This record gives sequence, structure tokens and C-alpha cells, in this order.
Amino acid sequence: MWVGLTFAVLGAVAFSAKAIVVKLAYRYNVDAVTLLMFRMLFAMPLFALMAWWAGRDKASLTRAQWKQVLLVGFSGYYLASFLDFWGLQYISASLERLILYLNPTVVLLLGWWLYGRRIRAQQLWAMAISYTGVMLVFGHELHFDGWVTLIGGGLVFASAISYAVYLLMSGELVAALGSMRLVGLASMTAAVFCILQFVLLRPMGAAVVAPEVIYLSIFNAVFCTAVPVLLVMLGVEKIGAALASQVGMVGPMSTLVMGVFILDEPFNTWILVGTAFVLAGVYLASRRARSG
Repeated sequence: MWVGLTFAVLGAVAFSAKAIVVKLAYRYNVDAVTLLMFRMLFAMPLFALMAWWAGRDKASLTRAQWKQVLLVGFSGYYLASFLDFWGLQYISASLERLILYLNPTVVLLLGWWLYGRRIRAQQLWAMAISYTGVMLVFGHELHFDGWVTLIGGGLVFASAISYAVYLLMSGELVAALGSMRLVGLASMTAAVFCILQFVLLRPMGAAVVAPEVIYLSIFNAVFCTAVPVLLVMLGVEKIGAALASQVGMVGPMSTLVMGVFILDEPFNTWILVGTAFVLAGVYLASRRARSG
């Protein structure tokens, strides 16, 4: 039990550290397109190894499955990551993590809109609590930064929507390929999109960046991208998806703490109360989704 909990906690913290690493890299005059390219370039070999390992004894993908992998890779890994990185240029790491943790509620809303899935009263309450928390922090930052916060928050929320679309699309594909194989293949696809985006939008000279950007990108690729995937999967294997999901709520709190001590981001009552609201809402939404 404790081993599984440790894996789940470490995975959640490592995932959440991504925002901190990205904010640190932005201090060296680099943009979202270039930074995302480096992250995926360095992560690509790890995901290729993951896909090979998970699929070494399994049948090759069909043409239809490859099309689905391309779509999933574009929506869930390329587009969601790009919008997230872009949004982090404008808002704090703490607010970014809170917005991304609205994802379960976005999945519920999209499921209702696209598939007519019923939303229970308890789930509506959970969404109301979560969005109240985000709006508390968002409104506080909006008061000081104005349109910058509005732009950044909108981009990160669009990232949450893109990732929610991926979750809705990938259910059948996960059952056919397995989660690790799908993550590896979809992430490799996303890496290609990120590299092509850089080649099309930036001169090659833009790849000449400060050494710190390279070091941070390697750290991001290994310890905030590939390794957390394995840790969370190991945690789910040992303690189950339900408990691992609850443990994952340590993510926003870890981002909040790291943001204060590493990035010197402000810590105030608004952020603390907003975080508590978001975690409570996500917990209720997740619990109702599992029990229903």
C-alpha cells in the first residue's frame, strides 16, 4: 500500500513541477514554441522506448487505430501542451495548476454536450465549488494584472478543454492498446507536431538558446514528463485508479508551495481558499463519477 501511495504522490508532484520548470525557463528569453519543441525533442526517445516496451508482444496497429493515435496525439498532447505553455507566459504557476485541475468537470460537461450523459445534482455542486475556487484566485490576479491574466487563463482553460477531448476520445483506444502504449505513441506523435511547428514558425537560429534552457528542458522531459507517467501507472497498479486519483490532488498544493519557494510567487488567503475549493470540488466530482 505505502509503495503504491509513494509512487502516486511522487508522480503527481513531478507532473505539477512542470509549470515551475517552464516558468524558470521563461526567465531566459525563450518563447512557448521553442520551449515546447525542446521538451518534446528530449522526451521523444523515452516515449519511443515506452511504446516499444508496451507493444513488443502485441499486434501491429491497424490503419484506423493509427488515425486515432494521430488525433489523440494532436489534441491531448500537442495542442493541450502548447496552449498550457503559452498560457504560462502570462499567469502564475499556481493559477495554471488550479485551472488544469478543472479537467474532471470539463469532461463531465463535454460528455453531457456531446453524448447526452446525465449530470447529477451532486456533480453540479462539485463543479460549482471548483469554479468558485478558480474564480477567487483568477479574480484576485485579474485585479492586479488585468488583460494579461485574462489571456493566460483563457489559454490554459483551452488546454484543459483540449485534454478533456482527448480523454473522451481515448477510452476505446486505451482498451485496445493499453495505457502505456497509447501514451508512448500519442506523445511521439505530439513531439513530431511540436518539432514541425518550430520549423515552420521559427528560424533555425531560434534553437540557439541559453544553456539553462537546455538543462531545464531535459529535466522537464525526463522528470516532469516521462517519469511521472511511469510512477502514476505503477501507483494505479498497486493501489487502484480511485485512490491514485485522490492522491493526485496533492498536485495543486505542491505547485503552490514550489511556486512560493522557487519562483517567489505571492502566497495569500485568496490562493489558499481557492485551492481548497478546487480540491474539494474535484474530489466530489471524481467520487461521484466513480460511484456512478
